[in-house]
Amino acid sequence: MLSDHLPAYEASGPDGAPVVVLGSSLGTDRHTWDEQVRLLERRYRVVRYELPGHGGSATRAPGATIPVEPATTGAGGRTIADLGSGVLRLMDHLGVPAAHHVGLSVGGMVATWLAVHHPERVNRLALVCSSAHLPPAEKWLTRAAIVREQGMGAIWESVVAGWFTPAWHDPQRLARIRETFLAVEPEGYAQCCEAIASTDLRPGLGDITAPVLAVAGAEDRSTPPEMSEELVAAVRAAGGDARLEVVDGAAHLSAVQQSATVTALLLEHLDADRAGHAAGMRVRREVLGDAHVDRAQLGTTTLTVDFQDFITRYAWGDVWARPGLDRRTRSAITLALLAALGHDGEFAMHVRAALRNGLTVDEIREVLLHLGVYAGIPVSNHAYGIAQRVLTEEGLG
Repeated sequence: MLSDHLPAYEASGPDGAPVVVLGSSLGTDRHTWDEQVRLLERRYRVVRYELPGHGGSATRAPGATIPVEPATTGAGGRTIADLGSGVLRLMDHLGVPAAHHVGLSVGGMVATWLAVHHPERVNRLALVCSSAHLPPAEKWLTRAAIVREQGMGAIWESVVAGWFTPAWHDPQRLARIRETFLAVEPEGYAQCCEAIASTDLRPGLGDITAPVLAVAGAEDRSTPPEMSEELVAAVRAAGGDARLEVVDGAAHLSAVQQSATVTALLLEHLDADRAGHAAGMRVRREVLGDAHVDRAQLGTTTLTVDFQDFITRYAWGDVWARPGLDRRTRSAITLALLAALGHDGEFAMHVRAALRNGLTVDEIREVLLHLGVYAGIPVSNHAYGIAQRVLTEEGLG
């Protein structure tokens, strides 16, 4: 019988906030998520757990252990169910009835198992470079045998070759990742390999009720985008809510290589349950366009994360989404106010937004003419110049 020890873990973020559970990939530890946690912990209680034998050099919460005892589940060794049960014990220990679950690679397989078998414990599900099934089993069993006999160093070169694209170059980060990898207990790593080898979650994907975000690295050879497509299609076929985002310039450890993009995708997915956020994000994208909103999301920092959330919920969710005025009218009002107040950057952005909202060039001209009467000729003249530049760029000048 497997130990009832808790996985090693670290919790951060405000007490009482919605909980996000993060699971890492095979051969890494909780620090894989450092860039994402910097922003997530601003408004979520973030719990990062370690796989068996992983994170041995990490500072662990009192009483937390990394179980690496031999598995006794039969010839197949440890299973995804064993790993998932450890996460459930951790949630019970922390008094968390349900949480958002985010998993990278095998961490995603664990999160998927939870969503299939314990849907009441999963609010939203985000799977990064993961799959419901990773054949052939022989590959994983062979790898388990090698690390048991020769140690972690014997497979480092072959494993890291699939983690990043050839263009990625960060020697310091790579050195830390290598140090973490070599510190993993071979027995714990081998047991996780056995868990992957025996896993096929495809038959249960239709039972997932949590909204699913699947993130795939465009150049990921370990879990290529086709695997995420298969998972998303299965959830959708059963009437579930699932979407796929493919991240360019990323291989398997996309959360490290393209951390800003992955963070933005996770924030948008997890924040959808926050009051007003989903409606606000929908309106914001419809008015400003995906390209602009994506740039804003990618530029989010620990300084601006709360402001981005505020304008999405308040400006776009509470005001722009109100039924009292149509969007064409709101655009006309916004253009006049921004020009009168001298907010040139915002004014240019909203000229484009006005076009998306259905204002014609003639109507924009009338707004700016009206502006000259009530805000002054110099103000109107300056606004005409900015509008002309934008319209020319849009092919309407």
